[in-house]
Amino acid sequence: MSEQVEAGKLKVFALNSNRPLAEKIAQAAGVELGKATIKHFSDGEIQISIDESIRGDELFLIQSVSDPVNTNLMELLIMVDAARRASAEKINVVIPYYGYSRADRKARSREPITAKLVASMLQMDGVDRVIALDLHAAQLQGFFDIPVDHLQSDRLLASYFESRSELTADNTVVVAPDHAGVSRARRLAELLGTPIAIIDNRSETENAAHPEAVIGSVQGKHAILVDDIIDTAVRITVAAGALKKAGAADVFACATHPVLSGDATQRINDSELEKVVVTDSIQIPEEKQSDKFEIMSVDQLFGRAINLIYHEQPVDQLFRSPIQKQQQ
Repeated sequence: MSEQVEAGKLKVFALNSNRPLAEKIAQAAGVELGKATIKHFSDGEIQISIDESIRGDELFLIQSVSDPVNTNLMELLIMVDAARRASAEKINVVIPYYGYSRADRKARSREPITAKLVASMLQMDGVDRVIALDLHAAQLQGFFDIPVDHLQSDRLLASYFESRSELTADNTVVVAPDHAGVSRARRLAELLGTPIAIIDNRSETENAAHPEAVIGSVQGKHAILVDDIIDTAVRITVAAGALKKAGAADVFACATHPVLSGDATQRINDSELEKVVVTDSIQIPEEKQSDKFEIMSVDQLFGRAINLIYHEQPVDQLFRSPIQKQQQ
């Protein structure tokens, strides 16, 4: 256990969505995972019991709201309720992937804003703080009336491309797969010191991606597509094809959250993409693994954030200093 951690006060618990990451986060934070039992009955109901005293302790509950989204969300809500009733002093939820984050506004009439609904449910459940990673839109922090620490994986993803000697600032370009992703592409380009380009994709949904042109010079360059989520992989693979047609030497991609719905992995395997760099914010099932994936772990990022928050120190240093490179 870390010397800075006061025994019996900082406790980290894992639910079922991504236990391998939770174990690494706990190790990075200098503690062992707390003891809890999570059972699912045959009708889908969830039963949770915390198998140790947490009275007066500060808890960090780790759960990605990933597939199965609704089950994992309910596990988190039920665990928070159990912790509150067991007299925990503070309840912090660590959400490496915030499900429903794409439903962040009314794009059409009579639509819900589900990202706000999830935020309201967490607050009403008694959560004191949220630690999230690369929200689909940074404005989601405003859906909460409690502190939100919005961590970013830019430096971690950039470290992979920095490690490849053939990629230099002169022969590489960072590409946004659509106009909405320009700010994300610009952040990565600033870290790598490269120019940016944009796929002129005017489709409203990922499943209907039909890019019309590439804005910017990609001829003969190594292109790096950057996004926050790879879901069906339609947008990222079609964009890779457009870049190759525009003369790119080869195409890489990076994204924080590998949702990988349906045939996403097969699309990536059949695409022009050389490598796809993602984080372990979502655990990729064995049947969806690919030789094209490079998985970077966010354990150190979350572990440091937990220790800083517990010791009431500012987390802005996580945005100023390079994150330790770690590859799964």
